[in-house]
Amino acid sequence: MTEIQALLSDVMEGHRLTEQEAEQLLKTTGRDVWRITAAADEMRERRAGEVVTYVRNQNLHVTNICKNLCRFCGFGRKATDEGAYCHDKAAIQEQARLAKERGVTEICFLSGVHPGFTLDTYCEMMDWVHEAFPGVHIHAFSPDEVAYAAKRGKIPTPEVIERLKEGGLGTIQGTAAEILVDSVREVICPRKVPTADWVRIIKEAHRAGMRSTATIMYGSYESPRDQAEHLRLLREVQDDTHGFTELVTLPFVHTNTPLWQQGLARAGPTGREDLLMIAVSRLFLDNFTNVQVAWGKVGLKMTQLALISGANDLAGTMFTDDVTGDAGGAGSDYLDPKDMERIASDLGRKLQQRTTLYELL
Repeated sequence: MTEIQALLSDVMEGHRLTEQEAEQLLKTTGRDVWRITAAADEMRERRAGEVVTYVRNQNLHVTNICKNLCRFCGFGRKATDEGAYCHDKAAIQEQARLAKERGVTEICFLSGVHPGFTLDTYCEMMDWVHEAFPGVHIHAFSPDEVAYAAKRGKIPTPEVIERLKEGGLGTIQGTAAEILVDSVREVICPRKVPTADWVRIIKEAHRAGMRSTATIMYGSYESPRDQAEHLRLLREVQDDTHGFTELVTLPFVHTNTPLWQQGLARAGPTGREDLLMIAVSRLFLDNFTNVQVAWGKVGLKMTQLALISGANDLAGTMFTDDVTGDAGGAGSDYLDPKDMERIASDLGRKLQQRTTLYELL
């Protein structure tokens, strides 16, 4: 029995992986990769069952003008840049009405952190959406946006969260996390909140009764050790609050990003790394029920492999994703539930629609 096989046997019997063990698994090559994915698939069955879930959602583009201009991103613009936009009420409501016609249950704001936006701006935009599509679940506003609204309004972040909740926010986005290691953040997203602030704000949201996603963006500048440290922080938050609905794994899409063009990053993760990120996350995050695969970033064949490597959720229909598209990703705009059904049934699994909070429909 190899060292990896012995470790996996211990995990299946209840051993909680350490950060160092997660790093070891993330570095694995050869046949042990398949042993890790098989163990993760069994763990997925224990925790999440056989159903493959998805949410019928639509991304709503607000603006690509952003204060951060992160090096890993090909989407953000300065206000004076060619192609910069900021949608007004009419354009936002048009997107919301289209979502209503499509029968979506969740609208996800996809937006830069506009330097001119305030808490009032965010609340006003939610009003516009609910005016056009009453009752739809709004999933929006990362900890970085919360921190910026608090700074601009000179109010504490818990007050921002409470106002957003009162204004109609359904769940908060666990984005702007990227990699929660400050030495990495200084290179890939130096203008975003530091790790401690991200963790603090996400905990504040959870304690206010607001659920959130958890995310990891991998395959750029960080190491397996950094990835393991990030997963440890997410697990600690979940131990404390139980507020995360799922882990969303986000492979770095490199083509049109400054990070890649400046020689600071590799060309995104390999297929081995994609499968190991799903599998190790499933094994390490023993307090998460749901692990999501980003079909728009890895492609449909790798998506299907992820579903037998620990993932149980296919994210959403999305309909449009300019963030991935602007970074150089193709085929990231819409996934028909018929194609989801084909992927799931080919594995002998059942596809089922869910709400944002994982209630089966």
